[in-house]
Amino acid sequence: MAPELNLGPLLRYAGESDATVWVETDAACEVEVLGHRVSTFEIEGHHYALVTITDLEPGETYEYEVSLDGTKVWPDDEHDFPPSVIRTIAPDGELNLSYGSCRVSVPHEPPYTLPADANKRGYERDALQALALRMMGEPHERWPDALLLLGDQIYADEVSQGALEFIEGRRDTSEPPGEEVADFEEYTRLYWDAWRDPVTRWLLSTVPTAMIFDDHDVNDDWNTSETWVRQMRAKPWWEERIVGAFMSYWIYQHLGNLSPRELEEDDVFQRVHEAKNPTRVLREFAYRADREIAGTRWSYHRDFGRVRLIVMDSRAGRVLKEGQRAMLDDEEWAWIEEKATGDFDHLLFGTSLPFILGPGLHHLEAASEAVCAGVWGRPAARIGESVRQLVDLEHWPAFHRSFTALAQLLRSVASGERSEGDPPASVAVLSGDVHHGYLAKMDFGDDVETPVYQSASSPLRNPLGLPERLAMRFVWSERGRRVGETLSRLAGVENSDISWRLVHDGPWFHNHVSSLEIRGRRALLKVEKTTPEDGSEPHLYRLLEHRLA
Repeated sequence: MAPELNLGPLLRYAGESDATVWVETDAACEVEVLGHRVSTFEIEGHHYALVTITDLEPGETYEYEVSLDGTKVWPDDEHDFPPSVIRTIAPDGELNLSYGSCRVSVPHEPPYTLPADANKRGYERDALQALALRMMGEPHERWPDALLLLGDQIYADEVSQGALEFIEGRRDTSEPPGEEVADFEEYTRLYWDAWRDPVTRWLLSTVPTAMIFDDHDVNDDWNTSETWVRQMRAKPWWEERIVGAFMSYWIYQHLGNLSPRELEEDDVFQRVHEAKNPTRVLREFAYRADREIAGTRWSYHRDFGRVRLIVMDSRAGRVLKEGQRAMLDDEEWAWIEEKATGDFDHLLFGTSLPFILGPGLHHLEAASEAVCAGVWGRPAARIGESVRQLVDLEHWPAFHRSFTALAQLLRSVASGERSEGDPPASVAVLSGDVHHGYLAKMDFGDDVETPVYQSASSPLRNPLGLPERLAMRFVWSERGRRVGETLSRLAGVENSDISWRLVHDGPWFHNHVSSLEIRGRRALLKVEKTTPEDGSEPHLYRLLEHRLA
């Protein structure tokens, strides 16, 4: 039988003159895109290819097809969608970047489209689907030039219906890990459910995507603390889970984050292609990636003309030893500082976890770290660890060393210390995770004129219930700030030398997608929610429009 596509194509990287297209096929074959061919590689019976396309012209649009062993398989004949295209970066100073996080894979019909508070299975409308449907009726010039997915593309601990049916057909779910993902094979089914919906599939085939994982891509609260890691590694099923998580992330998400030049320099990518047993190579790498932080970097960057996006891993590279806690080890942090140095019109930092939180939550997390480190004694530390895991106190403020380092980096960039010419016109941290959205402006003092923002865009599709919404409103309130500050002061935490404020009335909790429209040294942020909450075709309604620069 002729080989077929299992998943994809996904347009992953698009530069000024090159691009990469990712596919999963059902058999070993040769994959061709725009005259460029590559053979698949096999991991545990699955077949993948990342096709590198070169010699393209800047600012051009190329319609493309995918052929397997010479037979065209994409576009398919089932859907009347616009052609899939590759659009290279134009040197005109314009960029449309869309971003968001936290997207569960559930059907697009009632009751799944009902409001979360009205039905326990209600997830409202999918922001990515709404974005794709709008794009189908628009010219290419109005499409996003890139899509940044800031974590929780899949939920390993809250699996999709298709994945659950597959799991129940291969093992007893009354035994741990129950209805959660157990291994690489089950991870692959999560990606199938997340990316095979026809509308989503078309979107991913025509908009370049950059991705980074967050906790649910692996497990809720992944790498919260040393204690959390010890507890999980003691479970007999955890090793296969974490190895499968890193293997699947490397294949489905990480490879496409890299440029063709970076792929040529990537040792694991080259060894997988050359090995007689690439599964063994990747399994050994995945095990080391979990056990040894040094030598593995998941952070990366992309340049769009004079706009640089630095995507920082805030999960896998954590240093968790009490007293030395850090989001990233020294080597990876030095790489980020290097990439933040230069002349840019705008500098963007992507990190799944927000740098800036509601003040009440910020101070609570800072106090939690100090308590767990023993500032109130061992009994309080044990209680503090339980609270830390229970309410997810593990964002940037809970890693005080890294919070301070990133604050200093943002200040140095915005003040022009890292530029030979003018400082960037704007600096923004783009994040997800917290299931509510907001735009906060930071204040570094009178000597910093470049505006610096935190934009949290979450969820794409996974809204909070009412109790969680009330809690998030509280941490942004003045009363919440005072409560948090009191706890932080009692724990002996020094106050930060930066302050921040929302530029709007309060956080929003709808499914939504955010977009940055950059024109030279001007930048405009738009946030759009999905509507309506029924079975009709979803569309996007503007929540916020704010000029950053």
